[in-house]
Amino acid sequence: MQMGTEKKVNVAYVRPGMFISRLDRPWLGLPFPLEGFLLQDARELDLLRKYCDVVYVDPARSTIRLPRPEELEKAPEQRLRVTNYVNTRSHDEEFPHARLAFDQASALTEALIADIRAGKKLHLDNVIAAVDPVVKSVLRNADTFLWISRLRKLHNYDYSHALNCSLLATLFGRHMGFHEEVLINLAMGGLLLDVGKSEVPEAILMRPGPLNDAEQIQVRRHVDLGLRAIEAAGIREPVVLAMVGGHHERHDGSGYPFGLVRNQIPLFARIGAVVDTYDALTSARPYRPALAAHQALQSIYRFRDKHFQSELIEQLMQCLSVYPTGSLVELNSGEVAIVLAQNQARRLRPQVMVLTTADKQRLEQFYVIDLLNQAGTSGSDAPMEIASTLEPGAFGIDPHEIYLAQAA
Repeated sequence: MQMGTEKKVNVAYVRPGMFISRLDRPWLGLPFPLEGFLLQDARELDLLRKYCDVVYVDPARSTIRLPRPEELEKAPEQRLRVTNYVNTRSHDEEFPHARLAFDQASALTEALIADIRAGKKLHLDNVIAAVDPVVKSVLRNADTFLWISRLRKLHNYDYSHALNCSLLATLFGRHMGFHEEVLINLAMGGLLLDVGKSEVPEAILMRPGPLNDAEQIQVRRHVDLGLRAIEAAGIREPVVLAMVGGHHERHDGSGYPFGLVRNQIPLFARIGAVVDTYDALTSARPYRPALAAHQALQSIYRFRDKHFQSELIEQLMQCLSVYPTGSLVELNSGEVAIVLAQNQARRLRPQVMVLTTADKQRLEQFYVIDLLNQAGTSGSDAPMEIASTLEPGAFGIDPHEIYLAQAA
């Protein structure tokens, strides 16, 4: 075998007719010949994608011509990258616009879901109207809309979850550098992830304990019901269909409805899965409290390469940062603060709004410190940094009061 002629190929671009000379894992225990093999058909290709992310192809022994080498190694999501977005407005400049966008998006989302629950047909124009303010605000500033959503979560979980998933999918797509058209589709997919649950009995959805087999079947039907609703609305975008149809598939094949594994799961379904899980973990439910943002990321990280693709989790953690926007933290000087915005160059040193004195007494007037350059009004000569993260509501801090203080 001419090892020097091998080409590294992401399995997304492997095709029948390629000779597979090496895998990204040992051959032993896998259903492939140890000496390599000529890929014959779609069945073998599905099997290969089940076990591998990358393979090595021998062009000399292949029966088809290989594309350019630089196109073979890239993962599909890398080929979608078109730009490195930068904020065009500061937090203070974007805040009034993001506040209006949040109010518009939340009202439209609430009306949309209420209509579906009432048996009315989903309309594409209403979906676009709901996500448009979200995407535009996120494109102007990556943190401000997220800041507002963390401080002004809607009381109804269905509305809140839909809007938050739309926002998180948009933020993730912006971080990945996807084109604006893709961001809009991601926002639509996030908004509609659980639209099918409107036809599932609420008593089952709110059940604190384990569901029986019949109840599990009813819950799992929401995927198919959601697909039917969006298709009836004339929504044909592959991104949206992939997200709604595949956000409960899992990397190890333990998900539903089809038990897809690894690369069999479309990229945008994998994105839908992580944003759906993250928001569910950070949202309070009648049967459990909300996790802090960093705890939710840690929980998801523990399931890397089990429920979720590890590379995607790493990108999510880069997108949201070590201390996600809206996280409550304690500074090394004792003050309690909330993360206001990220510093892309130094993720450990975000901008924070200080809420209390060092002995945890609430300040009458909050102030902002940029931990990267220590531009603030603390009056301390010692450099401030984050010492630890705090649980939501620690020291009796009400996020809505923080929002109102900034909005005043």
